[in-house]
Amino acid sequence: MTSMDIQISVEDDAWPSEDVLQALSERVLGAAAAYLAAEEGQPFPPMEPELSLVFTGDAAIREINAEWRGQDKPTNVLSFPAYPLQPGGMPGPMLGDIIIARETVEREAIDLSKPFDEHLTHLLVHGFLHLFGYDHIESAEAETMEGLETRILASLGLSDPYAGQDPI
Repeated sequence: MTSMDIQISVEDDAWPSEDVLQALSERVLGAAAAYLAAEEGQPFPPMEPELSLVFTGDAAIREINAEWRGQDKPTNVLSFPAYPLQPGGMPGPMLGDIIIARETVEREAIDLSKPFDEHLTHLLVHGFLHLFGYDHIESAEAETMEGLETRILASLGLSDPYAGQDPI
């Protein structure tokens, strides 16, 4: 598995420090990339691919969600692949952008009775899979994507975030 150049921008002061977020992101996304390469045969470009992570708040993600998805409300995570990609396809040198809203992650973690870091880990994996063409619009796609998320999170020692739920 190739390493990745993860660029982080922290736009909300209530997030943990940039160093903490960088270390968490490298561990989580490194595990996700390693799993995709080893278990799914996901190719990676020969040069170190880059992705950006933006850790922001509800107000900023609401604006982005309204502009790009036509949904005028905050959401937990948005992913913007740099290039259209089907699962298993070769990505370009820039994977894309993942944007995460702190307040929504906090609310959801409380609602799910999960530690903040565990829910954030799940959303990082979820957003990362979107960069590789995975989606959850159709039921079959949701089952595939959620299965991958569950197995990647298990590789990190975390439980199935979808246990007892129907696919999204």
